Amino acid sequence: MQAAQYIPDADRAARVAAFQTQFAQVLENAERVIKGKKDVIAKVLLAMTARGHVLLKDVPGTGKTMLARSIAASIHCSFRRIQFTPDLLPMDITGTNIFNLRTKSFEFQPGPVFAHVLLADELNRATPKTQSALLEVMAEGQVTVEGVTHKMEPPFLVLATMNPLDHEGTYALPAAQLDRFTMQLSMGFPPPEAEVEMLDVHLAEDPPVEHLRAVIQRTDFISWQATVPRVFMAEGVKRYLVVLANAIRADSRALAPPSPRAVLMLARVSQAHAMSFGRDYVIPQDIQAVAADVLSHRMVISGDEVAHSFVQEILSKVPVPA
Repeated sequence: MQAAQYIPDADRAARVAAFQTQFAQVLENAERVIKGKKDVIAKVLLAMTARGHVLLKDVPGTGKTMLARSIAASIHCSFRRIQFTPDLLPMDITGTNIFNLRTKSFEFQPGPVFAHVLLADELNRATPKTQSALLEVMAEGQVTVEGVTHKMEPPFLVLATMNPLDHEGTYALPAAQLDRFTMQLSMGFPPPEAEVEMLDVHLAEDPPVEHLRAVIQRTDFISWQATVPRVFMAEGVKRYLVVLANAIRADSRALAPPSPRAVLMLARVSQAHAMSFGRDYVIPQDIQAVAADVLSHRMVISGDEVAHSFVQEILSKVPVPA
């Protein structure tokens, strides 16, 4: 079969140009609240553009909730937060049927999962059964209660936070559940200058997060997602992706290497990354920029190796196509 060739497309180029402009606007708007974390905000937006969900692993108090709220407000999407606790039940998330005495019939009462942007706060404090209820909605984009299916209104995006496992009352997420998240990121602590600026912002009488205005509409964001599959990926770039994955799989230190689904997610996020630079085609540098964040949480590495640095090491060894 003949390899696909890049053919200029005016409509695709216009949509990518619109995305680049709007992406910068959303990023700037979120930075009004989240100081010193431009790279993290950008990567969350890229994962969401690729129809992916994001896992934020960090200690409490680093701004994860504020990040989710500011992004939801910036793209004019509904936002809800679920505080996960050990006594939370699956129906507390998805909703349940309630008997209506007036109509003498059962009516579905939607749970908090029915939102465009959902913050699943401290996901690993809930029991595995409740964790699975959320992850099923993430995978299927729908909720089924007593045989009736309820579709989620697009976009449906989950930003989950996870406390470090050494914190009391946490349950580890199985590898199959971690694989449902497109990226795992860490907010970390802001630089000193940014932290001082953060104090100025949030100690003000009228904190800006309460009045953050949308800079794009929900339909614009849905258009972002629809444009991603149109971004061209040459045969050589696709092979580079597969060679990278196989180099990881061939390394004896990788006890649990990335799956084909992980490679597909890396391709999608790379397409979104190319769009953020105004390109309607992917280059190897797009893959290199996001590979560690997409792949590392899906892997188990032997010894003292850290998955993130392990992926970077493999990237440095795999030949880059011309």
